[in-house]
Amino acid sequence: MKLEYQLKEKSKKNMARLGEIKYNGLTYETPMFMPVGTNATVKTLAPEELKEIGTGIILANTYHLWLKPGEDVVNEAGGLHKFMNYDGPILTDSGGFQVFSLAKPKDITEEGVHFKNFENGDKLFLTPEKSIEIQMKLQSDIVMSFDECVKWPSTYDYVKESVDRTLRWALRGKQVFKSPNQMLFGIVQGGEYEDLRKKCAEALVEMNFDGYSIGGTSVGEDKKTMYKMVGYATKYLPEDKLRYLMGVGDPIDLIENVMRGVDLFDCVSPTRLARHGHAYTGHGKINLKNSKYKEDFTPVEEGCNCYACKSYTKAYIKHLLSTSETFGARLLSIHNIYFLTKLMEEIRKNIKTDTLEEFRDKFILDYYGEGYEYK
Repeated sequence: MKLEYQLKEKSKKNMARLGEIKYNGLTYETPMFMPVGTNATVKTLAPEELKEIGTGIILANTYHLWLKPGEDVVNEAGGLHKFMNYDGPILTDSGGFQVFSLAKPKDITEEGVHFKNFENGDKLFLTPEKSIEIQMKLQSDIVMSFDECVKWPSTYDYVKESVDRTLRWALRGKQVFKSPNQMLFGIVQGGEYEDLRKKCAEALVEMNFDGYSIGGTSVGEDKKTMYKMVGYATKYLPEDKLRYLMGVGDPIDLIENVMRGVDLFDCVSPTRLARHGHAYTGHGKINLKNSKYKEDFTPVEEGCNCYACKSYTKAYIKHLLSTSETFGARLLSIHNIYFLTKLMEEIRKNIKTDTLEEFRDKFILDYYGEGYEYK
């Protein structure tokens, strides 16, 4: 069945929104954080564990699944849901970020982008049409248009050229998109230039996509610049459709960008940080590899109801990390995704009472301490 979205409530003080996603007989509330399952799995976690945490949409990576196992294999399995045994909503990105991370400017052409396979060096070529065709075979619920994610900083002239090409690519992808059970999102680019963000957003809205993403952030810019870029985009997007900020997961960024009208977020950070021994807490990140936790028999965070905190201590998790046992990364991944999921729950509660700005100020004080400035 096709995912359905409904806007339920808006803040009177800022652009924060409450909404509902209906899918497969269940209702998911927005704003929402989406864990990343690059290779059709959220690293170290089972789908059942994600459900227990309370997550909704998860994200899979088009580029990586194109290479392994291939979109035809996934399609033959019955699509991503059956292939990975996850019956919740799934979003696939377009491969556009790989343009940013793997391709050189000379490799980006009007027709598409030339790549090298990061594993074996084979030459690859990805077009807007090919990206959509891959995602249709993956059978995700939300499909992303193919775009170029420009680096920061970039010149106005380059970003303008890139936006124009991204819009042409979006139209080409939309023309081959023939899937009644999937949603197709356009991606707003434009760097830090308000007129280009406006131009891109308005042109995509005219094309009438099912939802809209904000791309080209979290690519090296400072937080104030990121927040400006997001605000430049969301104010030109329709209120009755989902808005997704790509690749952003720092806790304060979730709060700030909800206040700028964003509904969906994704980032690899909770599981990546976990693999390096880091855990989110209400008083900032901690590193469980530090020696001071060797005999600390308290949970990662007092009062946390995740499986890791209810069952294990910092000392045990530090032991697992120091002996390279993967269970340590699993426990911290559970905790970190739980932390962000509960943070989004608190954000939604404070939108309902229109106290999100006060919640943000207290969160900053608790998480960063006095004197914090956005960097």
